[in-house]
Amino acid sequence: MKPEIPSPQVKRRALGWLASASFLNDLGSDMIAPIWPMFMTHILGANLWALGLVEGVGEAVVSLSKAFSGWLSDRVQRRKPFIWSGYFAGSAARVGYALATSWIWVLPLRILDRSGKIRSAPRDAMVAEDATAGKRGRAFGVLRTMDNLGAVCGIVLCLVLFPYLGYRKLFLIAAVPSLFSVALLFFGLKEKANAGAPKPARWMWGQWSVPFRWMLVSSFLYTLGAFSYAFLLVYAGQVGYREATLPWLYLAFTLAAALSSWPFGRWADRLGRKAVLWMGYGLWASGLILLLTIRTQWVLPLVFVVYGLHKGALEPVQKALVAELSPPAWRASGLGIYQMILGLGALGASSLAGWLWERWGHAVPIMLSLGLTLLAALALAWVRENPLEK
Repeated sequence: MKPEIPSPQVKRRALGWLASASFLNDLGSDMIAPIWPMFMTHILGANLWALGLVEGVGEAVVSLSKAFSGWLSDRVQRRKPFIWSGYFAGSAARVGYALATSWIWVLPLRILDRSGKIRSAPRDAMVAEDATAGKRGRAFGVLRTMDNLGAVCGIVLCLVLFPYLGYRKLFLIAAVPSLFSVALLFFGLKEKANAGAPKPARWMWGQWSVPFRWMLVSSFLYTLGAFSYAFLLVYAGQVGYREATLPWLYLAFTLAAALSSWPFGRWADRLGRKAVLWMGYGLWASGLILLLTIRTQWVLPLVFVVYGLHKGALEPVQKALVAELSPPAWRASGLGIYQMILGLGALGASSLAGWLWERWGHAVPIMLSLGLTLLAALALAWVRENPLEK
């Protein structure tokens, strides 16, 4: 018996609920993101190594939970419980940040916060299942645009409220929007227990195609060199930007990502996934070269804009391609494996970049990132765009 195909109206409603919840969650998370590095270093006394450790360990632990949640979502053929519970975890962690007195206490809270990403693979699988291959890039572009628009609004609120509230009160307020997203999905999003592909009987690594594996290699190499935005904010402070102006740089990055995600998704549907991914790698490399060659304050806003454009190009298109290269019965698992690979790469990237930056300055981690980005672009050449499901 063939699985029931949701109607176009149901598809639009599902994407609308998911996009709205994503907007609210990012509104809360990005209320604290621009001041997060300063909170860690100035308030809790962490150095760059500790900052990299907290960021990296959180990403690595959650990467495993992403893979598990994707696999479990496929096995039980449910998406919704993973999505709303993930948003709840992020909200709870922000309350913990407000009460933390040392960066050591932040480490388990950061793991809880990032473990909220258990929502990612099931949510992305739901988006992929609701869109045809010819519009999948746009669907992920819409979702990512709403992510980034929520982030833009969160940053604006940070700029307005932070001077009056300080760190801890702002963290408490930032927990509220994610609670609204939990309620929105719990009561609004509808899901049938038997939606999607027939229940798979067995998980086997051999069923994953060679192009899928090369996609994982390319993504891992890129992520291993793509250090966190937090280091760019710290660098901006080192070259003379005042603490109060740093959220404006983060706003430039987020706004660029928000405005570019949907166009890049459309271009990926028209030009092909790999062409847009190569554009994203090129943008990241361009930003790194700017940091290496021009050492003046005015170049930093441009670097943050380029950083945002490269995120807008890579994030929605990578997910669309991974979803298409995954076996339909294991789509959430494929997306979970991909996100696990990104998390493991982020562990190495943040920890290694922090150590290199402390020891030799910013040039060494930037040159390492350039080399890894080139290898990632070369590995992408072995990825054949041949979606398993149209």
